[in-house]
Amino acid sequence: MEKPHPDETSLTILITGGAGFLGNAIVMELLDEDGLIPVKEIRIMDLRAPDIQGDTRIQYIQGDIKDYDQVEKAVQGSDIVFHAAAIVDWGTHSEKEVYEVNYQGTENVIRACKAANVGILVYTSSLDAVFTGSPLVDIDETQPYPEVHPNMYCESKALSEQAIVHANSSTLKTCVLRPSDVYGEGDPYHIDSLMAMVKNGFYVRLGNGKSKCQHVYVGNMAHAHILAARHLLNNNTSLEGEIYFITDGPGHNFFSFFDQIIEKSGHTIWPRNLWLPRWIAYSIGSLSEAIAFILRPIKHYNPKFSRFAVVYTCTDFTFSSAKASKDFDFSPKYSQQEAIERTVKHYRSQ
Repeated sequence: MEKPHPDETSLTILITGGAGFLGNAIVMELLDEDGLIPVKEIRIMDLRAPDIQGDTRIQYIQGDIKDYDQVEKAVQGSDIVFHAAAIVDWGTHSEKEVYEVNYQGTENVIRACKAANVGILVYTSSLDAVFTGSPLVDIDETQPYPEVHPNMYCESKALSEQAIVHANSSTLKTCVLRPSDVYGEGDPYHIDSLMAMVKNGFYVRLGNGKSKCQHVYVGNMAHAHILAARHLLNNNTSLEGEIYFITDGPGHNFFSFFDQIIEKSGHTIWPRNLWLPRWIAYSIGSLSEAIAFILRPIKHYNPKFSRFAVVYTCTDFTFSSAKASKDFDFSPKYSQQEAIERTVKHYRSQ
């Protein structure tokens, strides 16, 4: 695809959740000297300030995605909105909070984009929108939503996808990107928790090591966002109102994939080959949830070791990015070798 001409009008871009794991990567890719979108201003809307400092094009807007007035103020004057703000949840937040942030927050963004005449809205969804709890092998974007979702996170992502698709119009062009498990430098969802486990001296894997899932490096996921927005800018109608899986390599076992990063980062995994059978892990998850339920009148908390976490890491869930490759030329900017090297370098310094 052609890059923008030097005299092409620079754009104002809003990233909700821009201080988060993926949001930060989108900012970094936009600022890259070979970026595909000419940047005048990058607005980061988040509850906390971003780590990126020193670039005059970055404006931090402290705001809550649940507050429409704050969203409307942040959106005003934006040409492109990347909506990445969300609670990524495996059962540690209340259903009400997940619904309000993920779905109602998305409704606020759509409404504000329409009011401000924003031209392009790219939404960060999740493969969990179609997760059923049963194996899904080599599926594509025609996979239907389940009749009943395993939890509110999955349901909120499916509802948000449908709202984004429905919002597509001649004046507001939208598309949905579904990442596989995102990893990379500063990964708060997978690597950080596994690092904590190995540092505590007892490393436990779930299942039998045979189930496979997809992964994507955070830099490649950010690159996919920028490519999608660039194609929408160029009036590529193929993307409008469409949903895309994004991954950058073949399926791997969840734990085996991350083991290599843990070990290359200089840590010794012990016990070396301890795999907790799925039925035992599931029973522990049930017990953990039961204890949380009993204690709820005294102390409200949601257990991190849940039945959903067990099912998710022990169930086949594979697909490809063929549709994204066809419609907007997606291909990984970073090879898997480079992605792992960059990730390992970050964790070696921790």
